[in-house]
Amino acid sequence: MDKLTPEQRSLTMSHIRSKDTKIERILRNALWHKGYRYRKNYKQLPGSPDIAITKYKIAIFCDSEFFHGYNWEIKKQKLGQNKEYWIKKIERNMARDRESDLKLIALGWTPMHFWGEDIIKHTSECIEAIADLIFELQMTMYEDNLY
Repeated sequence: MDKLTPEQRSLTMSHIRSKDTKIERILRNALWHKGYRYRKNYKQLPGSPDIAITKYKIAIFCDSEFFHGYNWEIKKQKLGQNKEYWIKKIERNMARDRESDLKLIALGWTPMHFWGEDIIKHTSECIEAIADLIFELQMTMYEDNLY
């Protein structure tokens, strides 16, 4: 049983942001500092990536552990209140993430996902992974221009 009234729960849930979250701001600031330019919440692409590096067709998603199912098989066993609702919601989020990734790939984009805790605790490694992908894409573009 929920300890909050429906009105209190609604107010609590309304404060959960879908854009400009802390993890998005951290990753965007680090990218900008490294000289990478991007679009944020790019609605022209499937899944509206949190960050889109259009020059290299990279779609970056900053995923919160709870809503996107990090360690899902373990976490879903530990859900307390309203278990059926959350299982259905989070599994749908996970399916939607996979669908968006497939659509992006079909459009020639490369999707990347980073977990919130990784962004917070290991920002430089996240930036390094993006930089490595950009380097690979640059090399591919260079090789394509040779032939």
